Amino acid sequence: MKAKSVGLDLVEISGQADPPVCKIIDYGKYKYTQAKLKKGKAKTSTKMKEVKFRVGTGEHDYNIKLGRAETFLDASHKVRFVLQFRGRENAHKELGFVMLKRIIESLKDMAAVDQAPRLNGRAVAMILSPLPAHQRKRHFQLFHGELIEEDDVEEEDEDNDDEFVSSEEVSSDDSSEGVVPEKEKPSEEVSEEASEAKG
Repeated sequence: MKAKSVGLDLVEISGQADPPVCKIIDYGKYKYTQAKLKKGKAKTSTKMKEVKFRVGTGEHDYNIKLGRAETFLDASHKVRFVLQFRGRENAHKELGFVMLKRIIESLKDMAAVDQAPRLNGRAVAMILSPLPAHQRKRHFQLFHGELIEEDDVEEEDEDNDDEFVSSEEVSSDDSSEGVVPEKEKPSEEVSEEASEAKG
């Protein structure tokens, strides 16, 4: 009666509590707020992504796969790393653990180990969870599968500058060697005239 007199509704918030919890609120507004909260939770929900490796995964593929893994982690998704064994690789399963430990070390600035490497049949797997956004630092900037870091880019620029300067110095030396001084020309002509006079 009190809720109706105020123009609101008596809404049960927690029916399992003893006694049940009720509030006098606007039921339409309450439903809208609850729907909005659910929608917000759905957007921020983390997904499980998967990246597969082999014992013989090369450096090029390794860089590409970790670049993708960093992209997933940067989007706040968990990443499951799976390394599958084939044929005679099953006799050397320790190589799988070596590979996964290398991945953990490579991604230590992006993720923490959520589930340690574990053998499951013919595969070994682990799960990494992203670090808080302010602690993440990407290392794998992919350019045709090659690992490029900012320091490497700066060094390449410096090398290019050095090459440009050295090429200028060489060209200036070559040009000076190719020019014959004008003073030398008359002396050659005089020597020729003297030889003709003697003859």
